[in-house]
Amino acid sequence: MQSIDNLKFDKDGLIPAIVQDSRSGEVLMVAYMNKESLEITLKEKTTCFWSRSRKELWRKGSTSGNKQQVVSLTADCDSDALLVKVTPDGPACHTGSVSCFFNGVYSDKKKKGFSIRGLYSLITGRLLAPKENSYTSRLFAGGKERILKKVGEESSEVIIAAMKDNKGETVYEIADLCYHLLVLMANQGITPDDIIDELALRHTGGEEEKG
Repeated sequence: MQSIDNLKFDKDGLIPAIVQDSRSGEVLMVAYMNKESLEITLKEKTTCFWSRSRKELWRKGSTSGNKQQVVSLTADCDSDALLVKVTPDGPACHTGSVSCFFNGVYSDKKKKGFSIRGLYSLITGRLLAPKENSYTSRLFAGGKERILKKVGEESSEVIIAAMKDNKGETVYEIADLCYHLLVLMANQGITPDDIIDELALRHTGGEEEKG
């Protein structure tokens, strides 16, 4: 294991820290650490940074409660940047988004991968920064009642398609339902990891089996 004394801090005594969700692999944020904040991070096992704007130590989640439990910390090949893998207790971004990275600049649609968490981040981005002509933004603008109505409609359409034993149509309707459930989750502050954790709890015998 490398000693922190061998890390290369810049002229201001800082080193960039890329924070990544250890479960999903999603990049959550980029911040800076100095030696003191790094030592605190290692001691307390939760992220602590140096705020360049406020010129002070910044324990992530000290006011919001959205702490980041440190899983691992790795230096790059030049020892001048850190990758911090964490288990987040809540959103990383001050806007309330899971990740600070939700403003698309460029995407090659032919090569871009898909993930439920990625779609969820896009959806939360539409909640926090509504866009004109966005169906998702219009759903949020309509409030919980409109979202719940759509979830009900899509659930019925899944049932109808399945009753007809039409696999293609059923897959299509399930995809619609999943999307609208993600919108509902974002509206309620529920993340995909909340659902995964609940399913894992049941799978590992954390509570009595359902059904």
